[in-house]
Amino acid sequence: MKRFSFLAILICLASLNFAQNKFDLVIKNARIIDGSGNPWYNGDVGIRKGKITQIGNLDIKKAKQVIDAQGQIVAPGFIDVHAHVEGSIQQIPTADNFLFDGVTTLVTGNCGGSEVDLKVFYKNLEQNGISLNVTSLVGHNSVRREAMGSDNREPTATELEKMRTLVAQAMRDGAVGLSTGLIYVPGTFAKTDEIVELAKVAAEFGGVYASHIRNEDDKVFNAIAEAVEIGKQAKLPVEISHFKITGKNEWGKSTSMIEQILQYRAEGIDVTVDQYPYTASSTGLDVLLPTWCLAGGYDSLNVRLANPTIKAQIVSEMHQLLAKTGFGNYSYSVVANCNWEPNYNGKNISEINISRGNAASIDNEIETILEMMQHKTRIQMIYHKMGEEDVQRIMQFPYAMIASDAGIPAFGRGAPHPRAYGTNSRVLGHYSRDLGILRLEDAIRKMTSLPAKRFNLHDRGLIAPGMAADIVIFDPNTIADKATFENSHAYAEGMSYVLVNGKPVIEKGTHNQAKPGKTLKGPGFKKKAKKSVPKP
Repeated sequence: MKRFSFLAILICLASLNFAQNKFDLVIKNARIIDGSGNPWYNGDVGIRKGKITQIGNLDIKKAKQVIDAQGQIVAPGFIDVHAHVEGSIQQIPTADNFLFDGVTTLVTGNCGGSEVDLKVFYKNLEQNGISLNVTSLVGHNSVRREAMGSDNREPTATELEKMRTLVAQAMRDGAVGLSTGLIYVPGTFAKTDEIVELAKVAAEFGGVYASHIRNEDDKVFNAIAEAVEIGKQAKLPVEISHFKITGKNEWGKSTSMIEQILQYRAEGIDVTVDQYPYTASSTGLDVLLPTWCLAGGYDSLNVRLANPTIKAQIVSEMHQLLAKTGFGNYSYSVVANCNWEPNYNGKNISEINISRGNAASIDNEIETILEMMQHKTRIQMIYHKMGEEDVQRIMQFPYAMIASDAGIPAFGRGAPHPRAYGTNSRVLGHYSRDLGILRLEDAIRKMTSLPAKRFNLHDRGLIAPGMAADIVIFDPNTIADKATFENSHAYAEGMSYVLVNGKPVIEKGTHNQAKPGKTLKGPGFKKKAKKSVPKP
């Protein structure tokens, strides 16, 4: 009897303690934009054990911690579906550039480039700690290189089977889908059928197909059609990465591109896109060369350049590629990061050519590019090739989500694309508030519930009971991107608080160095592993 009474007392005390601390944290006086696209409303948000447990007029006396939003916007943390953080997040796990921009979850492994062993990748992040959540696609380029190097040919049956096995293992280890980068070596050498076979493997595990399509200028419609055909044959959703039209000669075609996507959707094909809010892209210097000459890597390129006949062919095709852009020279091509010559950072190819003592001519600029390539080191570039009207038109497309296409730069090093610092804040401030081209609720939907649904992050992207407490608090009147092409190392401003899994990481506008982030696994991670890879 005495034992029963003692247990009863303990239960009562535990219940009393729970009642007194019903919430770990309450956000009061919030103007809630829940991520669905619905209009904002006033309320409080209660959080316990990393989850949103209640919304309404809450008793703050039952909270261990209270944040007074003071009428600011409270929204789901932003999900950046197009990131490239392999390598950089291990070096800078606090991911300051993303968090100051409101990002609480990253999808990396895009454009065909990923870690091949995702089990090790995830484990290392979990052991070392990260400030935001990370998940990954498995990259076709990385898998192809693992199976057959950088050869310009079709895979053998054995090599294709190895690729299928690698994709299947990555999906079991938690990949959210398969990505391709079809302008990059070696993915550019792959035919559609090869990608379909790998996409079928990703589909077996509930994945998505995310593609940097084969062409984004004069043949963009064929490239879109190929991506959709891959999804259709493999029976999985399609995400077209950094949806855009490049080159002056092609500006304005975004209207027809959107119509093409709408037609596919009307036919029952699940295709969406993502976009960064800038008129410049960023990738390597090598994209200025014809892809065939890059097969086998830098050593093979240098052998080809040493052959006058082959070099003449490369130069001729570079003239053709430049003519397609509508630009008269390479002044649109700006160096973002050149490790072996930092003085090139921030300068365009035309300027670099002159600085090397050459006369201003296209032939000399091409020679400058080829000489830079011979250093056998990746040179990150920024290409000013897009039109503002196309950017705005795509941004208003309901099936376009916002994504940075960025990594985690070392602050102050090089001249990276400003999208690494200000993608979401630029949309919220410049495009939504200042230009008024889309409602704030619609902008936030593009950063939250739309990407969460696309990549099977079912417990993220909404302010609702039961959802993970990834939350941002910001002033819509002051939110702004500060990074520019001239001064790219500048954190976005206006984020008062950013919570990751219920824990504040940005507090009163300051990063507190907390690391509550998690690795988020795709649906294949929970699925019972099959005994064999699906056969073609």
